[in-house]
Order: sequence, then C-alpha cells, then structure tokens
Amino acid sequence: MKAASRRLGRILAGTLLVVAAAAGAAPFSDSMAQRVLACTGCHGPQGRAAADGYYPRLAGKPAGYLFNQLLNFRDGRRPYRLMSELLAPLDDAYLKAIAEHFAGLELPYPAPAGAALPDDRLRTAVRLVRRGDPARSLPACASCHGEAMTGIAPFVPGLLGLPPDYLNAQLGAWRAGKRQAQAPDCMAAIARALAPDEIAALSSWLAAQPVPQPARAAAAFATPPPIPCGGVAESAAPPAATGR
Repeated sequence: MKAASRRLGRILAGTLLVVAAAAGAAPFSDSMAQRVLACTGCHGPQGRAAADGYYPRLAGKPAGYLFNQLLNFRDGRRPYRLMSELLAPLDDAYLKAIAEHFAGLELPYPAPAGAALPDDRLRTAVRLVRRGDPARSLPACASCHGEAMTGIAPFVPGLLGLPPDYLNAQLGAWRAGKRQAQAPDCMAAIARALAPDEIAALSSWLAAQPVPQPARAAAAFATPPPIPCGGVAESAAPPAATGR
C-alpha cells in the first residue's frame, strides 16, 4: 500500500509539473500543498469549498475528522466513486498527512449563505441545536459539535460555514442509509430520528449563522459526549478532576 501511495504521489507530481510548466508557473516543489491540488479542483482553492454547494470546505476542519472521512471513502462507508477511486491506492499514513495539511489551514469564511427562516422552523432548529429532544433520545447538536458549533478537536467537525444543500444532502444520506461512519454510527441514528422538515430547518438555520472568527474547534469536550460515536476516541472526554 505504501508503494502504491508513493507511485500515485509521483504520478500526481509529474502531472502537475507538466501543467505548471505549460502555464509558465513556478517550478514544482513536491509539497503537500501542490500534491493536494487534485483535491482543490472540486473542494475549491486551498479547500475553501466549491461554489456549487455540494463539495464542502476542508480548510480548518479537525484533522481526526478529515482523516476518518478519508478512511470512510476509501473503505466504502461513504460511497462516492470519484473519492473512493482517488483514495483507493493511498495508505493510512498518506491520508493522515492530507488531513493534517487541510486541518492546518486557517482561512476566513465567506458570509452565510442561508436565508431567514419562518418563525416555526426557526424555533424547531434552535430547539434541536440547543436542547435536542430527550423524548426521542436526540442529543442537542451543540452537545457534540460544541457550543459555538465550530467542532471539537480532533474528531468532531463544525457545522457552520457549510452550504444548506450540502447539510441537507448529508443528513438525508444518513437517514436513508446512503452514508455510514465507523460503528457505532451515531449520526445515522440521529438522522433517522429526525423528520424531513426538521432536517430542512436545521440545514437552513446552520447555513444562515455567521462563523466565529477565528473559527477554531474547541480543544476538548466540556462534558462527556452524550452518546457513543464511532471515530471519536475516548480521550475526547474531559480529564477527571484531580482536586488541585
């Protein structure tokens, strides 16, 4: 697998060198920034997100989350042929290097893309984000994704700064069983408990919120995660008090 990763890296490097030379660009430096130009063709310059609303932002997302998603695409839990075939030859170490590269980019976010919601849908979204629904064993979004909704390092992504179409599509994919994560797949259980109109309200509300600046993920959970979630290490929980 490592040999395949190196071969693919050399192929990508050679291709980009030819393109750069033809365009009169600076000499190819074989840096990770130039290697991941294959990613930014869809995900936007420096991973800032594409304009179509479906290819999400990569820049600044927690490294553990990005690494888990690369594994999910490569290993078939997220079925998307373009991503799966691109990542198939790459080993875990190379995927981790890609994830760490994008996680290290601190770039400004654009203005919110969402529109204002009618009062009833606004109340629904805020209730689910801040309080959840205990009667349906639905935790508040903020209890996992952080009070600021910018994520929890290193495994939980922020939900702000994403287009409504992307958010709606991903929640819908989990609800329909088209997207999976490492077991136990907490987001699949949550999405199946949400009604379609609740998913629409959440997607619209989240997309309409401004992103705090700087938009850094919290360093750790303030309290233990409310439900077991695959891909989130036990060390994500806050350390026990020492009495000092």
